[in-house]
Amino acid sequence: MYLTKRQRELLDYLKEYISVNGYSPTFEEIADHFHFRSKGTVYKHIQNLKKKGFITKDWNRSRSVELISNMFESTIVRLPLLGIVQAGQPIEAVTQNETVSVPSDLVRKGRHYVLRVQGDSMIEEQIRDGDFVIVKEQPQAENGDVVIALIDGNEVTIKKFFRENGNVRLQPANPVLDPIVVPADSVMIQGIVVGIMRKFLADGNAAN
Repeated sequence: MYLTKRQRELLDYLKEYISVNGYSPTFEEIADHFHFRSKGTVYKHIQNLKKKGFITKDWNRSRSVELISNMFESTIVRLPLLGIVQAGQPIEAVTQNETVSVPSDLVRKGRHYVLRVQGDSMIEEQIRDGDFVIVKEQPQAENGDVVIALIDGNEVTIKKFFRENGNVRLQPANPVLDPIVVPADSVMIQGIVVGIMRKFLADGNAAN
Protein backbone atom coordinates (compact mmCIF):
# COMPACT_ATOMS: atom_id res chain seq x y z
CA MET A 1 0.00 0.00 0.00
CA TYR A 2 1.69 3.21 -1.12
CA LEU A 3 1.62 6.48 0.83
CA THR A 4 1.40 10.00 -0.48
CA LYS A 5 4.33 12.24 0.36
CA ARG A 6 2.37 14.04 3.08
CA GLN A 7 1.14 10.75 4.57
CA ARG A 8 4.71 9.47 4.78
CA GLU A 9 5.85 12.72 6.42
CA LEU A 10 2.98 12.50 8.92
CA LEU A 11 3.72 8.85 9.66
CA ASP A 12 7.40 9.65 10.27
CA TYR A 13 6.37 12.51 12.57
CA LEU A 14 4.03 10.25 14.55
CA LYS A 15 6.72 7.60 14.88
CA GLU A 16 9.30 10.09 16.17
CA TYR A 17 6.85 11.87 18.49
CA ILE A 18 5.62 8.64 20.06
CA SER A 19 9.20 7.35 20.43
CA VAL A 20 10.22 10.49 22.34
CA ASN A 21 7.07 11.10 24.41
CA GLY A 22 5.48 7.70 24.83
CA TYR A 23 2.13 8.93 23.50
CA SER A 24 0.80 10.42 20.29
CA PRO A 25 0.41 14.14 19.49
CA THR A 26 -2.96 15.85 19.49
CA PHE A 27 -4.58 16.98 16.27
CA GLU A 28 -3.72 20.56 17.24
CA GLU A 29 -0.03 19.67 17.60
CA ILE A 30 -0.03 17.90 14.24
CA ALA A 31 -1.73 20.88 12.58
CA ASP A 32 0.83 23.27 14.12
CA HIS A 33 3.77 21.11 13.06
CA PHE A 34 2.66 20.89 9.41
CA HIS A 35 1.09 24.36 9.28
CA PHE A 36 -2.32 22.96 8.40
CA ARG A 37 -5.12 25.51 8.50
CA SER A 38 -7.57 23.21 10.25
CA LYS A 39 -7.84 20.01 12.26
CA GLY A 40 -10.06 18.68 9.48
CA THR A 41 -6.98 18.26 7.30
CA VAL A 42 -5.31 16.28 10.08
CA TYR A 43 -8.41 14.12 10.44
CA LYS A 44 -8.38 13.23 6.73
CA HIS A 45 -4.71 12.21 6.81
CA ILE A 46 -5.16 10.18 10.01
CA GLN A 47 -8.23 8.49 8.56
CA ASN A 48 -6.29 7.52 5.42
CA LEU A 49 -3.38 6.13 7.44
CA LYS A 50 -5.85 4.08 9.45
CA LYS A 51 -7.56 2.75 6.31
CA LYS A 52 -4.18 1.76 4.87
CA GLY A 53 -3.36 -0.17 8.04
CA PHE A 54 -0.46 1.90 9.36
CA ILE A 55 -2.12 3.12 12.57
CA THR A 56 -5.04 2.56 14.91
CA LYS A 57 -7.05 5.39 16.47
CA ASP A 58 -9.71 5.59 19.16
CA TRP A 59 -11.80 8.49 17.88
CA ASN A 60 -13.28 9.13 21.35
CA ARG A 61 -9.93 9.85 23.01
CA SER A 62 -7.17 12.38 22.47
CA ARG A 63 -3.60 11.11 21.98
CA SER A 64 -4.86 7.64 21.08
CA VAL A 65 -3.00 7.09 17.80
CA GLU A 66 -0.97 3.88 17.86
CA LEU A 67 1.42 2.62 15.22
CA ILE A 68 1.04 -0.84 13.75
CA SER A 69 4.65 -1.92 14.09
CA ASN A 70 4.80 -4.60 11.40
CA MET A 71 4.07 -1.97 8.75
CA PHE A 72 7.58 -0.57 9.40
CA GLU A 73 9.38 -3.88 8.99
CA SER A 74 9.49 -3.99 5.18
CA THR A 75 12.98 -4.09 3.77
CA ILE A 76 14.01 -2.21 0.66
CA VAL A 77 15.11 -3.78 -2.60
CA ARG A 78 16.55 -2.03 -5.62
CA LEU A 79 15.05 -2.76 -9.02
CA PRO A 80 16.28 -1.64 -12.44
CA LEU A 81 14.48 1.28 -14.04
CA LEU A 82 14.20 0.17 -17.65
CA GLY A 83 12.66 3.32 -19.08
CA ILE A 84 9.30 4.78 -20.03
CA VAL A 85 6.13 3.00 -21.07
CA GLN A 86 3.37 4.91 -22.80
CA ALA A 87 -0.11 4.69 -21.27
CA GLY A 88 -1.62 6.23 -24.39
CA GLN A 89 -0.30 5.02 -27.75
CA PRO A 90 2.56 2.49 -27.77
CA ILE A 91 6.18 3.68 -27.77
CA GLU A 92 9.45 1.89 -27.32
CA ALA A 93 10.70 1.54 -23.75
CA VAL A 94 14.13 3.13 -23.31
CA THR A 95 16.79 1.29 -21.34
CA GLN A 96 18.46 3.33 -18.61
CA ASN A 97 21.26 2.49 -16.18
CA GLU A 98 19.26 3.48 -13.10
CA THR A 99 17.68 1.70 -10.17
CA VAL A 100 14.71 2.46 -7.92
CA SER A 101 14.32 1.61 -4.23
CA VAL A 102 11.13 -0.38 -3.66
CA PRO A 103 9.52 -1.77 -0.48
CA SER A 104 10.02 -5.53 -0.52
CA ASP A 105 6.34 -6.22 0.17
CA LEU A 106 5.57 -4.94 -3.36
CA VAL A 107 7.81 -7.60 -4.90
CA ARG A 108 6.84 -11.22 -5.55
CA LYS A 109 9.01 -14.18 -6.48
CA GLY A 110 10.82 -13.88 -9.78
CA ARG A 111 12.51 -11.08 -11.72
CA HIS A 112 11.06 -7.58 -11.40
CA TYR A 113 11.79 -4.20 -12.92
CA VAL A 114 10.34 -0.67 -12.88
CA LEU A 115 8.94 1.49 -15.67
CA ARG A 116 7.84 5.12 -15.56
CA VAL A 117 4.37 5.68 -16.99
CA GLN A 118 3.67 8.37 -19.55
CA GLY A 119 0.09 9.30 -20.45
CA ASP A 120 -3.35 8.95 -18.91
CA SER A 121 -4.95 5.91 -20.51
CA MET A 122 -4.81 3.90 -17.25
CA ILE A 123 -6.23 6.46 -14.82
CA GLU A 124 -9.20 4.30 -13.80
CA GLU A 125 -6.68 1.72 -12.57
CA GLN A 126 -5.11 4.52 -10.47
CA ILE A 127 -2.06 4.56 -12.75
CA ARG A 128 -1.28 8.18 -13.53
CA ASP A 129 1.14 10.06 -15.71
CA GLY A 130 4.54 10.07 -13.98
CA ASP A 131 3.82 7.06 -11.78
CA PHE A 132 6.25 4.17 -11.53
CA VAL A 133 4.93 0.64 -12.02
CA ILE A 134 6.60 -2.46 -10.62
CA VAL A 135 6.51 -5.22 -13.21
CA LYS A 136 6.92 -8.95 -12.62
CA GLU A 137 8.58 -10.38 -15.70
CA GLN A 138 6.57 -13.26 -17.14
CA PRO A 139 5.32 -14.31 -20.59
CA GLN A 140 1.73 -15.17 -19.60
CA ALA A 141 -1.24 -13.13 -18.41
CA GLU A 142 -4.83 -13.74 -17.38
CA ASN A 143 -7.80 -11.78 -18.67
CA GLY A 144 -8.03 -8.53 -16.73
CA ASP A 145 -4.34 -8.35 -15.78
CA VAL A 146 -2.55 -5.04 -16.30
CA VAL A 147 0.33 -5.95 -18.55
CA ILE A 148 3.36 -4.58 -20.32
CA ALA A 149 2.82 -5.73 -23.88
CA LEU A 150 5.26 -5.76 -26.80
CA ILE A 151 3.40 -5.22 -30.09
CA ASP A 152 4.87 -6.34 -33.43
CA GLY A 153 8.27 -6.74 -31.81
CA ASN A 154 9.06 -3.05 -31.38
CA GLU A 155 6.36 -1.09 -29.52
CA VAL A 156 5.61 -1.32 -25.80
CA THR A 157 2.44 -0.29 -24.00
CA ILE A 158 0.71 -0.73 -20.64
CA LYS A 159 -2.91 -1.90 -20.84
CA LYS A 160 -5.43 -4.40 -19.46
CA PHE A 161 -5.16 -7.73 -21.24
CA PHE A 162 -8.02 -9.76 -22.76
CA ARG A 163 -8.07 -12.70 -25.19
CA GLU A 164 -10.91 -12.58 -27.74
CA ASN A 165 -11.48 -14.98 -30.67
CA GLY A 166 -7.85 -15.34 -31.68
CA ASN A 167 -7.11 -11.69 -31.02
CA VAL A 168 -5.79 -9.78 -28.04
CA ARG A 169 -7.58 -6.68 -26.80
CA LEU A 170 -5.34 -4.25 -24.95
CA GLN A 171 -7.88 -2.18 -23.08
CA PRO A 172 -7.15 1.31 -21.71
CA ALA A 173 -8.66 2.22 -18.36
CA ASN A 174 -9.95 5.51 -19.67
CA PRO A 175 -13.43 5.70 -21.24
CA VAL A 176 -12.44 8.29 -23.84
CA LEU A 177 -9.80 6.03 -25.43
CA ASP A 178 -10.26 3.08 -27.77
CA PRO A 179 -8.75 -0.36 -27.17
CA ILE A 180 -5.94 -1.79 -29.27
CA VAL A 181 -7.09 -5.02 -30.93
CA VAL A 182 -4.42 -7.09 -32.68
CA PRO A 183 -3.83 -10.75 -33.64
CA ALA A 184 -2.68 -12.79 -30.67
CA ASP A 185 0.56 -13.80 -32.38
CA SER A 186 1.63 -10.14 -32.73
CA VAL A 187 1.61 -9.55 -28.97
CA MET A 188 4.26 -10.69 -26.51
CA ILE A 189 3.63 -10.22 -22.79
CA GLN A 190 6.67 -8.71 -21.10
CA GLY A 191 5.24 -8.84 -17.59
CA ILE A 192 2.33 -7.97 -15.31
CA VAL A 193 2.04 -4.92 -13.09
CA VAL A 194 2.21 -5.89 -9.41
CA GLY A 195 2.66 -2.47 -7.78
CA ILE A 196 2.39 1.27 -8.33
CA MET A 197 4.42 4.07 -6.77
CA ARG A 198 3.92 7.80 -6.98
CA LYS A 199 6.81 9.76 -8.42
CA PHE A 200 8.04 11.02 -5.01
CA LEU A 201 8.91 7.42 -4.07
CA ALA A 202 11.05 6.75 -7.08
CA ASP A 203 13.96 9.13 -6.93
CA GLY A 204 16.52 6.42 -7.55
CA ASN A 205 17.84 6.76 -4.00
CA ALA A 206 15.08 6.17 -1.49
CA ALA A 207 11.57 4.82 -1.21
CA ASN A 208 10.20 7.46 1.09
